Amino acid sequence: MGVLYTRKEGIKIEICLESAQSVIEAEKGGADRIEFCSDLFEGGLTPTLGSFRIARKHTNIPMNVMIRPRGGDFCYSDIEFETMLEDVRIFKAEGANAIVFGILTPDGEIDVERSKKLIDEARPLSVTFHRAFDMTRDAFRSLHTLINLGVDRVLTSGLEPTVPEGADLLAELVQEAGDKIVIMPGCGISERNFLKMQKIIGAKEYHVFLPSEVPSAMQYHPQHIYMGGTLRQNEFTVSQTDAKRVGSIKAMV
Repeated sequence: MGVLYTRKEGIKIEICLESAQSVIEAEKGGADRIEFCSDLFEGGLTPTLGSFRIARKHTNIPMNVMIRPRGGDFCYSDIEFETMLEDVRIFKAEGANAIVFGILTPDGEIDVERSKKLIDEARPLSVTFHRAFDMTRDAFRSLHTLINLGVDRVLTSGLEPTVPEGADLLAELVQEAGDKIVIMPGCGISERNFLKMQKIIGAKEYHVFLPSEVPSAMQYHPQHIYMGGTLRQNEFTVSQTDAKRVGSIKAMV
């Protein structure tokens, strides 16, 4: 006999992904919304406008757009910040449902001044502060800074590499946040641990990455040439969201 799951009203599942095809698959699987990025190998960067337009053309699922001009840390130059502001304007005009960003000061605090500028540019859209939060010095101080800024939700693994490692702090953050801001756990959640994490943390929204490896259409595979650095992914498989995996998570909520 299969496991019988009790539906938990109000819990939302956001899927992290990086291609128009993955948006289509996430919608097929019943996701509530998606966080649209490029280059998840770098932790997620701003997607191309073309991929966003095609995803919007073929789906109706709400799309939150990552605004991150490069990989690495979250302390940006003036030119990088100018780029972020322009990307917010572009994706807002193109029909994004929300803007996702994170920006810190050199000493590991929320950059209040620049965050406010991004939020003002994004409104009336919803705004999510991403896992830059996990690189700050103090979770509760950072949480209240975001509340005071009017941020709608924060994506976090509880200042740990993954949600299972940060579960206890995440549960505390959920209690501290109340209805003032949404705590959305993300990183390391899968079908295997979702119910356990939900029971421990008690959040109302969860951020998950549920890919599968799809063979490339290439039949000729030269093995002595590659396009990336030494640490690289297989160039003859394509990672995309797995609709069945999304469906299995949705069946639990």
